[in-house]
Amino acid sequence: MTTTLSPKVLAGTTTRDEPYALAAILFLAGAALLAFPWLSGRVTIPWDAKAHFQPQFAFLAHALHSGQSPFWTPHVFAGMPQIADPQSLIFAPFFLIAAALVPEPSFILEDAIVFAMLAMGALALMAYFRDRGWSAAGALLAAFAFAFGGSAAWRIQHTGQIMSLSWLPVTLWLLARALDRSSAAYGAAAGAVAAFMVLGRDQVAFLGVLLFAAYALYRLATDDAPVARALAPLLSGALVGAAIIAIPLAFTLELAANSNRPEIDLDGAYKASLPPASFLTLLSANIFGTDGPLAAFWGPPVGEPDLFLARNMTDVYAGALTLAAVMAAFGRRFVADREARFFAAALVFFTLYALGRYAPAYALFYHIPGVDLWRRPADATFLFGFALAILAGYGFTLIERGESRPRGAALIGVFVALFALSASYAAYKGHLAQALAPLALSVALVGAAVALILAVSRGRLHGPALLGAVATLMTADLAVSNGPNESTALPPEQFDVLRSDSSDPVIAFLKERLKENAAPDRRDRVELAAIDFHWPNATLVHGLDHDLGYNPIRLKTVEDATGAGDHLALPEQRVFSKLYPAYRSPLSDMLGLRYVATGAPIEEIDKHYKPGDLTELTQIGKVHLYENRSAFPRVMVATCALHVDFADMLKSGEWPEADYRETVLLEEPPICHSRKGLPPDAARARILSYGNTEITVDAHAPPGGGWLLLNDVWHPWWFATVDGAPADILRANVMFRAVAIPEGSHEVRFVFRPFAGLIREMRSARAAAP
Repeated sequence: MTTTLSPKVLAGTTTRDEPYALAAILFLAGAALLAFPWLSGRVTIPWDAKAHFQPQFAFLAHALHSGQSPFWTPHVFAGMPQIADPQSLIFAPFFLIAAALVPEPSFILEDAIVFAMLAMGALALMAYFRDRGWSAAGALLAAFAFAFGGSAAWRIQHTGQIMSLSWLPVTLWLLARALDRSSAAYGAAAGAVAAFMVLGRDQVAFLGVLLFAAYALYRLATDDAPVARALAPLLSGALVGAAIIAIPLAFTLELAANSNRPEIDLDGAYKASLPPASFLTLLSANIFGTDGPLAAFWGPPVGEPDLFLARNMTDVYAGALTLAAVMAAFGRRFVADREARFFAAALVFFTLYALGRYAPAYALFYHIPGVDLWRRPADATFLFGFALAILAGYGFTLIERGESRPRGAALIGVFVALFALSASYAAYKGHLAQALAPLALSVALVGAAVALILAVSRGRLHGPALLGAVATLMTADLAVSNGPNESTALPPEQFDVLRSDSSDPVIAFLKERLKENAAPDRRDRVELAAIDFHWPNATLVHGLDHDLGYNPIRLKTVEDATGAGDHLALPEQRVFSKLYPAYRSPLSDMLGLRYVATGAPIEEIDKHYKPGDLTELTQIGKVHLYENRSAFPRVMVATCALHVDFADMLKSGEWPEADYRETVLLEEPPICHSRKGLPPDAARARILSYGNTEITVDAHAPPGGGWLLLNDVWHPWWFATVDGAPADILRANVMFRAVAIPEGSHEVRFVFRPFAGLIREMRSARAAAP
């Protein structure tokens, strides 16, 4: 049996003249209350939202307002192609517009954009309910569950995934309307919005693509209308979406192929699976103490071998009324509706996907093209919450309209069994006493939800009063259960170093020292190691150049040479490589690493450190500051080249004996021109201008010529000219750039041209193909 929409539904109204306008107003009022702690500035979204996305936001705004391109940044990992980085926010419309308008993005602005996007998604979900002819009260329930429940609430710090999640309901509404009306215009709109989702280039977006592909096929198979009616909307959507995503996606795929993580193997994915006990949080958000101190948290993944998940990743609570509505309405009538059947199947799929190694089905899912690009099956909880919200709202509609009549005793009995199971699990783990308070709160919330459902089923609540009851219960429940906590809200003062006008003494000290030691050929780098989680990308905010940084994706060239890891929050996370085994290293000098700031004595970080390797300058609070006085300038002219195999050097960690102020290592035949008898400045270089994507250098080579060495990371999307004529950029000293120059003075210009670089790489790959 399928459900056919009436002409009134297709026209945008419902058969019961549901009060959707009031429902939307009540949702926005409740959303404002739930978001107020963040929007007031009392707390801010922490962790990745501040450590990674706030610096990206600031860099994007600074680049735009200084008239520079944001496509490349010199401020992390010795240079990074922002245009290809899925988390750079360049292709995030809300953030891009805000960055163009506001030169100094605040913490409140970043948080407000996140909540605004969730509200957008919730309102689109209500519009989808309206088109289905479902009730406004059910839509209101679904909106709250979607925007402030599950991973949307507990993982709100994952800004990129929240953005992808927020586009899901908008895409669903437009796609469903396009198929309902056989409308190419709505199809094109759905394709454009889906493209914005895909531009997030994360696993939530990927799973969203799978969801909508399955939805389109399902509608083709179950709609009463001829398949031909769906061709125009689907084709228009595909064409518009492909046109928007083609180039950004090509950039990202090329970056992934040359990154530290071109794919994730099955065993690697299994390490981020969702433990089955996590689903107890559907009943009680804080049964495991998720919102309290980390030391008091006892739930999964604690005790799970070889599992790497933060505690908030395992919480899927979406409100007692959400769970009660699904349980109360589930039955034959529940799955009679076409849309409900689809989302019930989707809920099962995303449950199995999230479970990863705990569900044999994931080994099959892993063979779906694209799954091997992502490292966390648990990310499917975002889609789980989306499907659950839809089913809860639909179930509430059935109850409200008398199409499903829950039996109070049976419903209460099921909840009693669930609470008994939760208490038994807590006792088994030795944490029953700790779990009693959150379970007691959940009993009260479930009691209120069951009472509301029974009142609705008996016709005692309807119209505005029903909407008010749903909004009040959901707002109160989610405020108490999913409210600000250590995972989702921390004092903004804790992140002061990420403000452009920060008075942090360490940043002030580094800026002053860099200014004092400025020279025409110098642009010294710094390193911020083991200070705090949010420190590594502070250089994006302050315009300092960091040899490392924080980003899950890094250029393979950089990671292989330096050992660069995701981040530098703890001493053990500062990883060295064979080629860069200690701070006292040729590579450290080549990087121009002048100042090192560490949150622990440097000996705790560098196990090969010997007194005198670096000069200790001072200590500010817990931060130790050191200077590497042998750091090389950013630009140099070498007169001798040695032929080496960089792959062999990376394996052995051995540097050839040479004076690297005069010699450059190239994967080309060697050549040397003696400097004997020449004045010291016979080979020299100075920076004329240095921007994000354009660098101009004045270089002078002695008789016989030489190589201008730019100690920025080599990347194939950079192009060079010498006195206006095109010149090859050679990969030098394993990870840097060199350009051959003839005798005399020359202007060498480096320009980042990602579009031309991508085309060149694609042509090279095609030519190399058998």
